[in-house]
Amino acid sequence: MKRKDEVYELWPELEWIGDEALREKTAEVWRLALSRSVLTREDLYRIPFTLLAGPDLKVSFMDHKRCVVHIARKSGEKMNEFFGKDLPVNMDVLISGAILADVGKLLEYELDEEGKAVQGSYGRYLRHPFSGVSLAEECGIPPEVCHIIAAHAAEGDLVKRSTEAYIVHHADFMTFLPFKDKVK
Repeated sequence: MKRKDEVYELWPELEWIGDEALREKTAEVWRLALSRSVLTREDLYRIPFTLLAGPDLKVSFMDHKRCVVHIARKSGEKMNEFFGKDLPVNMDVLISGAILADVGKLLEYELDEEGKAVQGSYGRYLRHPFSGVSLAEECGIPPEVCHIIAAHAAEGDLVKRSTEAYIVHHADFMTFLPFKDKVK
């Protein structure tokens, strides 16, 4: 029987992770982050997914994050279809990494007096790739998934990325940059 709780409601995509232990550890990271965050589950559906695109951004954190996971999954499936023997993609690692890539934002963000998301003092010193890896390691997430969390953002530009990390990085940026750098 699958465990249904707040995190599984937030992330139905957890069911795509075939390895039950990895699936539950991935969910546990989200439980831990929610327990330490000032943000609630409901906040994740109303706050913008980035603070870098300006005040008019209407796309929520969860809309963006779930889109990234869906794009990463489809990309991994196609890469396995076309390049499987030469460049196999571990789908469980990919999906777990995509789900966890921005979990650290729950520690990076705070709410101002008007309820708007802002970067908090913790986030000014430790951006979400760092806090995300810390949360993930605390829950026993394997290094190949922690690598995706660490390397998905600009912080990863100076390291060699795994295939799965490249997929998540590009899925994330293709759904971020058009909002940030949109031609007017």
